[in-house]
Amino acid sequence: MNRTLKPTRISTRLALSTAGLAALIVLWALGAYWLKGGIEMARLLSPGPTFHSLYQLLAENQLTMHTLMSMKRVVIGLGLALVLGIPIGLAIGTSRALENSTSSAFQFLRMISPLSWMPIAVMVFGIGDAPIYFLLTFAAVWPIILNTAAGVRQLDPKWLMLSKSLSATRSEVLFKIVMPGILGHILTGVRLAIGIIWIVLVPCEMLGVSSGLGYFILDTRDRLAYSELMAVIVLIGALGYMLDTIAQKLYQRWTHSAG
Repeated sequence: MNRTLKPTRISTRLALSTAGLAALIVLWALGAYWLKGGIEMARLLSPGPTFHSLYQLLAENQLTMHTLMSMKRVVIGLGLALVLGIPIGLAIGTSRALENSTSSAFQFLRMISPLSWMPIAVMVFGIGDAPIYFLLTFAAVWPIILNTAAGVRQLDPKWLMLSKSLSATRSEVLFKIVMPGILGHILTGVRLAIGIIWIVLVPCEMLGVSSGLGYFILDTRDRLAYSELMAVIVLIGALGYMLDTIAQKLYQRWTHSAG
């Protein structure tokens, strides 16, 4: 019975998801029509011209370089956030004194919008990818730190006691008990970090670089190519959805295998 119910649930979920997307497109078309400018604005921003422009941009390979550059920045920013965030989270999770001493400072810094650092990042790192990497790392490191620390605090102390009784080394405890035990929390932090990075990325790519999806949005604005602008916005949403889905599947796979 469960085997027959599972395909039904999947098809129902797919149908509801498709209906939601269709409703969104209808609302998009109505919103474009009722914007200031009436018929002309609807012609520029409505779904039809947008998807046609997206097809042309993809067919003519105009977005490949910009998409790859944006994805490269996401990967590097997330990688730097992991390199910084996991050790800090481990330290905070294992030391109550360190947690108490850093909690207020970290919460203060976490509440500062990463975009507010843009002028300072440009002054310090100059024009190019360096300030973008700094801003993306700053935006993504907090959920990784917090989730890693939460994972360490929720470890079963019996496993740690068992490792001590077996005279396990620190590296063995870290890589065979702690890291597998907190990997689910780290993956949750990664998923949150990807969402934050993807939101911050587009304005960051307006910092004087000559590639990336954020740069392409500025370029379409300057050329008054509004259907192409909307096409890039749709592509950004699709890529962000894809990244979140990958992170979600990794988390589900890990929790399923661990369970």
